[in-house]
Amino acid sequence: MSELPVIAAVDGSEDSLRALDWAVDTARGRGAPLRVVHVRQYAAWTQPGAPVVLPPGPVEDPVLDDVRAHLAKLTDVPETEYLGIDGAVGAVLPELGDTAQLIVLGSRGRGGFASLLLGSNGIAVARDAGCPVVVVPRPGREVDDAPEVEPGPRVVVGIKVDSPDDALLDFAFTEAAHRGARVHAVASYSWPIQVWTTPAALVPPALDEEAIASETRDLAEAILAPHREHHPDVRSDTYAVPGDAAGNIVAAAKNATLTVVGRHRRRLTAPAPMLGSVTQAVLLHAPSPIAVIPPKP
Repeated sequence: MSELPVIAAVDGSEDSLRALDWAVDTARGRGAPLRVVHVRQYAAWTQPGAPVVLPPGPVEDPVLDDVRAHLAKLTDVPETEYLGIDGAVGAVLPELGDTAQLIVLGSRGRGGFASLLLGSNGIAVARDAGCPVVVVPRPGREVDDAPEVEPGPRVVVGIKVDSPDDALLDFAFTEAAHRGARVHAVASYSWPIQVWTTPAALVPPALDEEAIASETRDLAEAILAPHREHHPDVRSDTYAVPGDAAGNIVAAAKNATLTVVGRHRRRLTAPAPMLGSVTQAVLLHAPSPIAVIPPKP
């Protein structure tokens, strides 16, 4: 495979088959090969950072056999490679991300607590992989107070007007172009703003909410401008909304094709990779597939 593949992580669960179908569709749309990976966790675990050793030849793997049978029922499946690797999902998949353009996995795999909204492997891969990671949630996630939007495919992305992430927006626009979707950009602002003067004394804000919303929208429009220029065929709409960023993104994600969020940049005071509270909340609650984008170096 000359082009970097889209990796679909499978484990025999229904969640991983949903992720596999999403990965097939994505690889087809990108004109990319597909790499199906089963990490066999019952073998000795791989320590984070250890080199991933691929098996020298075909290994009997019932999970991969089931995947082959599943893909045989589909049409127009991209060129596909199958890998069965012994180790820990949270260590192996991030290492494989260095040789992939995307990793796709389900929100829950086999084992663990079925009541959890997102498994520890999903969190680890989304946090540590060097490429974007898409987590496909189980159906049935409920969303309250979802805004009314025009029907049609949408890619939802959050914009931090005080620290925009070009890698995040570039991925959102590129994926929207692949999927014939529009970009739904959410820019959140705090409201109401409360000012403390003396103990137990709250002063009403002197600022007008309409003015804050207008300024937030103008800043978001300026941030989106170069991406619109680079993707002239992709429609994008900006929504300046009050309140918590995670809540606003989750609400907008109802019936969305994809929701795109970013990871924290590494800093001297926090050198380890971090998801961030907004990204983790979106992973736990958004009803659409969620793409987590690593920051540019």
